[in-house]
Amino acid sequence: MNKAQLIDAIAAEAGLTKADAKKALDAFVKTTTDALKKSDRVALIGFGSFATTERPARQGRNPQTGATINIPAKKIVKFKAGSELTDSVQ
Repeated sequence: MNKAQLIDAIAAEAGLTKADAKKALDAFVKTTTDALKKSDRVALIGFGSFATTERPARQGRNPQTGATINIPAKKIVKFKAGSELTDSVQ
């Protein structure tokens, strides 16, 4: 499902216009992104939670040359599915 299909599904399920559904989805994405930039956790009970974690610096290997390279530390986003979501998918 892509973004346009998700907007259509939200509009149909909630009885909204596609424009309102797009605004709601865009607001959710922006708000979630802003919270994660500040290292906040976003939890939706039953659905899941988004959180950031720090991946430490490490050494890797260039597959073409075999040379060792340094991979810098970076912040990554993780999603953990909630129990209701997991149960409904199974």
